[in-house]
Amino acid sequence: MAGGKKRKGKKLDVDFKNTALTDALQTQDMAAIAFALRHGPTVVPLMRPGDADDPRDVGEVWTYRDPNTGEIALLLFSDAAHKPETLPPHIALQSPQWLRAFLDRHRDEITTVFIDIAGPHPIQASPVDLLAALDA
Repeated sequence: MAGGKKRKGKKLDVDFKNTALTDALQTQDMAAIAFALRHGPTVVPLMRPGDADDPRDVGEVWTYRDPNTGEIALLLFSDAAHKPETLPPHIALQSPQWLRAFLDRHRDEITTVFIDIAGPHPIQASPVDLLAALDA
């Protein structure tokens, strides 16, 4: 999927990554991470993929609920290659505007956001902190 996907005989050339975000995570430069989130896409795991024929259908975002506490985490990735195989196989490449709207809509349910949780350079932030970074 990372190299593109087929839809009705056409190959879509889509890279499921944000190179600027990958680079910023490597240096743990918070200003560069915020810039990359504001200006580039984010890889989002999906429970259900969107309908390729309906651009309004972005699919159903997958979140992690801690079985002990019930807290909900949103997992985001700088590159589809960093998504663990144990997560659902479907992904979407979402815009900064989508991320801002999603975090704003679910800020009371989501307790934390992990970016590249399995590495190579993971970070964790609150939805409020990410919203502030997206609004800066």
